Amino acid sequence: MAQNDSVSPPPPPIPVPPPVISPGRVAVVTGAASGIGLGLATRLAAEGMRVVLADVEAPALTVAARRLATAGADVLPVVTDVSSLAAVESLRDAALERYGAVHLLCNNAGVGGPHGPIWECPPGEWDWVLGVNLGGVINGLRAFMPVLLQQDVAHVLNTSSIFGVFAGALGPYGVSKHAVTALSETLYFNLQATRSAPGRGPRVGVSVLCPGAVRTNFGTSARNRPASAGPLSSSADERASAEQFDRLSALGASPSEVADIVVEAIRAGRFYVLTSANRNGAVARRAQEILDGTPPAPPFP
Repeated sequence: MAQNDSVSPPPPPIPVPPPVISPGRVAVVTGAASGIGLGLATRLAAEGMRVVLADVEAPALTVAARRLATAGADVLPVVTDVSSLAAVESLRDAALERYGAVHLLCNNAGVGGPHGPIWECPPGEWDWVLGVNLGGVINGLRAFMPVLLQQDVAHVLNTSSIFGVFAGALGPYGVSKHAVTALSETLYFNLQATRSAPGRGPRVGVSVLCPGAVRTNFGTSARNRPASAGPLSSSADERASAEQFDRLSALGASPSEVADIVVEAIRAGRFYVLTSANRNGAVARRAQEILDGTPPAPPFP
């Protein structure tokens, strides 16, 4: 070796960013005033995250934010109708103005809707359920994805339902949740393509939450029903279906249990996040029915 030859020092190690769920990171949770959303906000705050709570129900949002702040959490409540892109953009702007970044987006807000025959569902009802359950997720992605892509690490959690992975049921609600599952899958593929592009590679993970029965006040989501959705159905079949849904919910997991499952899933990099195994048979049966070409069996008694 010549005298002036030298061995170059090894390059410095590439720093590994802290995980998405860690102290000081920023989370945005829609539908955060109650149910799964409040469970998520509470658990994320306990992890040391700064949490932006969004909900259309202003009084309940104020109570939830005050409770978390009293416990020492750094939270920002923002009244938001997720069916409005302008409102979700304002939510984004408020989050950035307060915290300067967003690392975790939980598109969680949702409503129920009628359970009767779909041909009897009025247009206003379709507009309301799809506008919140599907449109809210679309608006969240349109408003926040450019921000998430700028972070060293980020994650999107879209709340679908077990009704979004087994045979379709519950009218507009089930339709909207199947769409959210498909939307989340498409988002994952889009991000995979982005990562493979030269010079690109921000790590944005995706999970789709497909909860089974959860003990929430979801069955009374009509309290936030707009006048444009039309009058509530009072048919006997509709009441019976709603009562069955309420009975199933009463036997379900608590919002805090669901939040624990979500945090574990995000940390493990899981895409599909189910909260119980009691509907696994219905999920597997639907896949087999598709392959066999047979009509779907009812997903539950």
